[in-house]
Amino acid sequence: QVQLVESGGGLVQAGDSLRLSCEASGRTLGRNVMGWFRQPLGKEREFVAAIGWSSTKTLYAQSSKGRFSISRDVAENTVYLQMDSLQSEDSGVYFCAAVGAIYTNPSDQLGLYDYWGQGTQVAVSS
Repeated sequence: QVQLVESGGGLVQAGDSLRLSCEASGRTLGRNVMGWFRQPLGKEREFVAAIGWSSTKTLYAQSSKGRFSISRDVAENTVYLQMDSLQSEDSGVYFCAAVGAIYTNPSDQLGLYDYWGQGTQVAVSS
């Protein structure tokens, strides 16, 4: 079975950067759409960024554009999320997710994703 494990979260100050990692096992996901979602305390899970079969195909939430960058290392079966200029609004549990079926383009639809990691906490102090 597919397992996704996130890492890289932590406590930072506003304006700082973090790089999250998501390592997959149980299945090679180099051609699968993968994404990052986050869930602030007391709020619903929301889309952050996604990447498609081609690493050039990416999708970002409006709040992520210009500050976050998603990338993948196919050989390592790993997806990354580089987060710069972090703000307090970026705080929450960040989840890595993967779509089981093969799609060409990344998606921001939560229901499309089949596999989820356990999450990694990001806390940004203002």
